[in-house]
Amino acid sequence: MKKILLLILATGVAAPLVFAETAVARPVYVASQNEGVAVNGFDTVSYFRGNGTPVKGNAAFTVRYDGADYHFANAENAEAFKADPAAFAPQYGGHCSWAMARGYLAPGDPKQYRVVDGKLYLNFNAEVRAMWLKDIAGFIKQGDVNWPTFPDDAKFGA
Repeated sequence: MKKILLLILATGVAAPLVFAETAVARPVYVASQNEGVAVNGFDTVSYFRGNGTPVKGNAAFTVRYDGADYHFANAENAEAFKADPAAFAPQYGGHCSWAMARGYLAPGDPKQYRVVDGKLYLNFNAEVRAMWLKDIAGFIKQGDVNWPTFPDDAKFGA
């Protein structure tokens, strides 16, 4: 909790602490108002298909993966996710990639993203994404080192 509070203070971003506590208490970042739905209900397959623009999923096409529900825009995307969830699930359990590189858990915003080498990375907001973009390879390398150090109940699907 201390690390998350420091991240919020360090980035100058005021976020409700309920989100910070949610990030630590669940296997995947799920905003409290989303009741167990990952990536704020965005279809993770849509980041990789079509024009690469993420679209909101539909609860009618739900797949449960590592303790969270993922929504998809259609049955085809839901089936693709079922066949290979690790290919479509966001890295670091949907937590912010910049924060993970710094050793913190923070919420990932599905509208602040980048697909790098076939993997989906989310960031906290546009300002944090801009910092992450300055050294993507370095931040991914450090995030990959830090991610396994979090307890299993604070992560999923990496």
